[in-house]
Amino acid sequence: MKWAALAGIVSVGMAVLLTLVLLVTVIGIPSSGRTGLPGVVCAPPGADPTQLVAGFGTDQVSNAGLIVATGAEMGVPVRGQVIAVATAMQESTLLNYANHTVAESLTRPHEAVGADHDSVGLFQQREAGWGDVATRMDPRQSARLFYDALLQIPGWETMPLTRAAQAVQISAFPDAYAKWERPASTLVGALQGVSCSPDDTGDGPIPPVDPQIQRVIDRGLSQQGRPYVWAGGNARGPTLGGFDCSGLMVYAFAEIDISVPHQTQAIWDAFQPAITDPAALAPGDMLLFSSNGRPGGIHHVGLYLGNGRMLHAPQTGDVVKIEPDIWSSTYYSNEFLGAVRATNPASPPRAT
Repeated sequence: MKWAALAGIVSVGMAVLLTLVLLVTVIGIPSSGRTGLPGVVCAPPGADPTQLVAGFGTDQVSNAGLIVATGAEMGVPVRGQVIAVATAMQESTLLNYANHTVAESLTRPHEAVGADHDSVGLFQQREAGWGDVATRMDPRQSARLFYDALLQIPGWETMPLTRAAQAVQISAFPDAYAKWERPASTLVGALQGVSCSPDDTGDGPIPPVDPQIQRVIDRGLSQQGRPYVWAGGNARGPTLGGFDCSGLMVYAFAEIDISVPHQTQAIWDAFQPAITDPAALAPGDMLLFSSNGRPGGIHHVGLYLGNGRMLHAPQTGDVVKIEPDIWSSTYYSNEFLGAVRATNPASPPRAT
C-alpha cells in the first residue's frame, strides 16, 4: 500500500475518532450502547456515522459533530440539534464554505467555495444580521448563532422542521429542509450513540390486519414517493401531480367503497366517535392532528399502520411516505387530537 493512501485512511479514522471523543467529552455519553428516542434520533446499532447518509463523508460528519456538541453545550434539546444539522445539510451539504466574493473568507479554513451573495460557513449566514466573517466561518460559532436565533422563536419545539428552520434562515426555498429531517435524525443518533431497536428503524413488518383494511393500506402504500400537492388526489388516484394528506385518505378508502371527505376537519366530523387513546388504535384508523388541541385546529391526517407508524402526505416539498414512530416525535405526539375509524359501526354507511 502506498504511503499516501495509508495516510488518507489514517486521516479519515482520526477525524471520526476526534468527532466521537468530542461528543463523549461534551455530551457525557458513551459512543454506543444507549437506546431511546426512536424515530426522532437513533441509528442502527454500531453504525459508522460516515456511512449513514449517501454523499456525506468524514468532513461532513465532523462538522455535524461540532454542531451537535455545540448544541449540547448550550443545553439545546436534541430536537434543536436535528433542526440545526438538517439546516446545514440543505444550506452547505455540511461543508464549511468560503465565498469568491468575500476575500477574507478565502483565508479562513474551508472545504468548499461558493458565490451566493456574501454567504459563508455551514449555515450560509450573511454579514447582515449574522456578524463578521471569522465568526460565521467557525463551525462552532456559526452553530451557536443558529441556536441563539432558534431559541428565540416561540414554540419552535413543536413546529415542523421546515417551519423552524425557515424562521431562522428566511430561505427562498423553505420546503427544501423537509427532505433532510430523517437523515439528520439518523446522523445525530449515530453521533450521540443512540441506537434504534429493530422495530424502530421502520423496516419491521406491519402487523396483521383485517383483510378489508389491508386492501386500504395496500392502496395507500402503493402511492409512496408521490409528491405532496395541495388539494391533490381523489378516489381514482393522484391529481395535479400528487396528493395532499386528505386526498390520500380519499384514494385509499375508495378501495372498499368508503367515501372520505377531502378536508381534515370534515373527516373528523364524519366518522365519530373519535378514539383518543393511542393504545386503542388499530391499523386503518385515520389520525388527526390539531394545532390548538381542538377540532377547529385540525390541519393534518394520516393512515395508521400499527407499531406507531403512519402513512401520510406531509407537506409541500415532501412525498407520500411512512412516518416510522410518531409517538416518539414531539411534534406528532403533541398535536395528536384523536383518530377516527371509517369502518366504525356507529358511523353511517358511506358510498362512492
